[in-house]
Amino acid sequence: MDKLIPDPPPPPTTPLGDAMRADDLVKNREAIKRALDFYLCPEPAKPHPPSTLFMVVPNVDTESLLAHACESLASASAMASNFAGELSGFQRSTALAIQQIVMLAELAVNRALDRVDPRT
Repeated sequence: MDKLIPDPPPPPTTPLGDAMRADDLVKNREAIKRALDFYLCPEPAKPHPPSTLFMVVPNVDTESLLAHACESLASASAMASNFAGELSGFQRSTALAIQQIVMLAELAVNRALDRVDPRT
């Protein structure tokens, strides 16, 4: 069966139209590449400068630092233990687990302190 309406003629191509179409394709490719790079290859985060609100004096000796850390951990262990006495059930178990982790850290600091200044 013959068509009553013929196919429309192909759009005329001009060098300017081809150049504009090619330019659009290049821009689209660049935008796609930027989008993919943004999501798939993010730039590493820049490290934040340390806060100077609380700062350890740079020339403090290791023994003093370890002694202070040991005292802080002992205090944290005592606080967690006292807090666990006020709780019951799962919350008590969680508080005791925190206390045990702090106590293990205290033991590690004590061992490091013994190696820095062995008791005779």
